[in-house]
Amino acid sequence: MSKEVRRAAEILGRGGLVAFPTETVYGLGAHASSAKAMARLYKVKARPADHPVIVHFASAAEAFKWASEVPKEAKILAERFWPGPLTLILKRSPLAKDFVTGGQPSVGVRVPSHPIARQLLKEFGKPIAAPSANRFGRVSPTTAAHVEEDLGSDVDLVLEGGPSEVGIESTIVDLSSGAPVVLRPGKISQADLKEVIEIGSTPSAVRHSGGMEKHYAPKTPARLVPTHELDKEISKLKARAAVLAFTRPDERVDFWLRMPRDPAAYAQKLYAALRELDGAHCDAILIEAPPAESGWEAVLDRLRKATA
Repeated sequence: MSKEVRRAAEILGRGGLVAFPTETVYGLGAHASSAKAMARLYKVKARPADHPVIVHFASAAEAFKWASEVPKEAKILAERFWPGPLTLILKRSPLAKDFVTGGQPSVGVRVPSHPIARQLLKEFGKPIAAPSANRFGRVSPTTAAHVEEDLGSDVDLVLEGGPSEVGIESTIVDLSSGAPVVLRPGKISQADLKEVIEIGSTPSAVRHSGGMEKHYAPKTPARLVPTHELDKEISKLKARAAVLAFTRPDERVDFWLRMPRDPAAYAQKLYAALRELDGAHCDAILIEAPPAESGWEAVLDRLRKATA
């Protein structure tokens, strides 16, 4: 156990905020049972008070203590995908307070797989609420430098853990109100989930992380453009523009980033790319839409919200 992890646990115990790496994105951690710590977390993120946060645990057994009911599907999913990038929404127990759940009768729980996150949870010995370590609605951080750039001195400590392996937030499955429903796609796909449980199709009204219409957004206005319209849109440009695309750079464009055609590799690079495009200080961002094919659901979800 590193000295920095011990220091992080001490800060959390005092009601402080610690940013730490997970396999998805960097999280802004606070003691999930402390009203004072959670109030500070919401203030720093500028997060709406009724927007719930995901709580991180060292084990499934600890996570399920925060649920009043644990359906068999939840146990199956935990056995198959935890530790990992999966959040389960369950009916909450008295341990989950309104300042974590946004006042809802459910709570989101996760057991992360990143070794530093796991060390921190073990050392702290209590659940850690950890939404993404950035201002609400903006591009999530996938490096420690992104966190420091966004939050600065508003966070007490940032644990360095290298670039996030997955690069986008966890898959969220609602098990609190009937048949399991996917609320947010992620690395664990609907096809992966269907290998072990049945997934329902009835929409869920549960408020959840990433559930706003506009989210993950760069500061520069961004548009999602179908591949067959990209050249036409570039030809119409009258201002400085940055482009995120699969193809080689176009000399008519001021700033161009080329992305991989593999969805997992694209997801891993996405948020860093959006930040780089923002840093080009252009007037607009054009993003070539990925294919509407299996495997791209999570990336498309993030891009649609980033450009809403």
